[in-house]
Amino acid sequence: MRLRPGKKTKNFTNQSGHSAFGGKDVSVANERSHPIILRLCGFSADNKPTVGTHAKAAPYGKVEGMPVTVEIAKVVDDEVVAAFNTLIPQLSSSNPPPTREQLQKIVSSDATFLLLAKLDGHIVGSLTLALFQIPTGLRAWIEDVVVDGSARGAGVGEALNTFAIDESRKRGATTVDLTSRPSREAANRLYQRLGFVQRDTNVYRFTL
Repeated sequence: MRLRPGKKTKNFTNQSGHSAFGGKDVSVANERSHPIILRLCGFSADNKPTVGTHAKAAPYGKVEGMPVTVEIAKVVDDEVVAAFNTLIPQLSSSNPPPTREQLQKIVSSDATFLLLAKLDGHIVGSLTLALFQIPTGLRAWIEDVVVDGSARGAGVGEALNTFAIDESRKRGATTVDLTSRPSREAANRLYQRLGFVQRDTNVYRFTL
């Protein structure tokens, strides 16, 4: 997941991002221009992380000390569609905003959870959490994190990631993975503060 600043509209600090399995054809990601993989791991017997700490999430996704609420999208209405029309261009210049039908597929799937962050009742950020079962366990991946430029510095990125970590834990995952480019220093500091550790592995992509 790479993080890219959104449009500057107020004196805040933005964090936005998406998956960055970089390169064309089959290539090995190098550490300078390609993302590293980070993992939150080591849940103990009582299902609490043994590596690092993160902000305590109050009911309904409100993070203590922050006027941010996070919820899992259950329906795709005009507000959600409009929000992604604003958010996705701040995340990627090569991919168009998702259609209503595409968003509905995410919301309807048992394997993906579309998290929406709100400030003053308005959607200002999103994160997609993917949970899938493989023979070695239940895996959790954080993808497509984006925060609107108007919400910079309000703790939206931290609230989204905290909610995703808590949701993964509740559903039985033992680790949470994401990718982030080394150049995104603020984002990497956030992930390390939340308890993510860098994995010693390569990132590949096969372009279809």
